[in-house]
Amino acid sequence: MPNIKSAKKRVRVSEEKALRNQMFKSAYKTTIKKYQAAVTAGDKDAAATLYKAAVKKVDQAAAKGIIHKNAAARKKSQFTLMLNTIGA
Repeated sequence: MPNIKSAKKRVRVSEEKALRNQMFKSAYKTTIKKYQAAVTAGDKDAAATLYKAAVKKVDQAAAKGIIHKNAAARKKSQFTLMLNTIGA
């Protein structure tokens, strides 16, 4: 346990940031799972609306540094391909 005031603050701040990151990552994964479920079910309308939400979450995750920007680009590309295969 830290004794110095600034070290105590760092512990407190890092715990808050870890919790915030964990909450965002959970919401991010949930959105992706919902989109993939809609694609698997073949529901084009639901998948189209969930596609926008999934892409937005991926962009937000890349902006916050949760995932790398190239990983975000790859995910968005995969989502687009999934959406396009539903109609084919």
